[in-house]
Amino acid sequence: MARWRPGARERLEQAALDLFLEQGFAQTTVAQIAARAGLTTRTFFRHFDDKREVFFAGDELMPEQVQRLMAQAAPTLAPMELIAEHLGAAAEDVFQGRSRDYLRRRRSVIDAEPALQERELRKFSEMSKALERGFRGRGNDPLTAQLAAELAVTAFRVGATRWIEESDDIDLRSSISRTLVAITRVAGQA
Repeated sequence: MARWRPGARERLEQAALDLFLEQGFAQTTVAQIAARAGLTTRTFFRHFDDKREVFFAGDELMPEQVQRLMAQAAPTLAPMELIAEHLGAAAEDVFQGRSRDYLRRRRSVIDAEPALQERELRKFSEMSKALERGFRGRGNDPLTAQLAAELAVTAFRVGATRWIEESDDIDLRSSISRTLVAITRVAGQA
């Protein structure tokens, strides 16, 4: 018989989310999260630096993911073409197959906690910087690279948020595609 049950990281994430919803982020301790997951605090800290990171672990991999995205894209694609063709798949990678229900519950915790809102803004900033470097690496001038990166992050954020919050049968990729179409339409009205 195994001495440990697999899925420690997922159990910690679920326990943290449940406790954050039940008693609030500030009132929840790492020890409570670990206990709810049936693990030790030492195991918690093997997976996460602190309780905020339960929602943001893996962000440090973003530069690698962006580099891979840029390498997979045809070199002839203009920035908006690249975004249109690859952003939906990248978004699916970010959410790692999480259910809408989990993401809605996660969203409500973040919306209620300024420290988590700040951490999420930092995540989007890092995403933008990584994309900007990627677009510059593809030969785009600095302004084009910066604008393309910001548009991609905006399309990701708005498209994903709409997908999480809406109850229709649209998938994540379609929501992001619709968002990109709307951005293009709005920009064309200038």
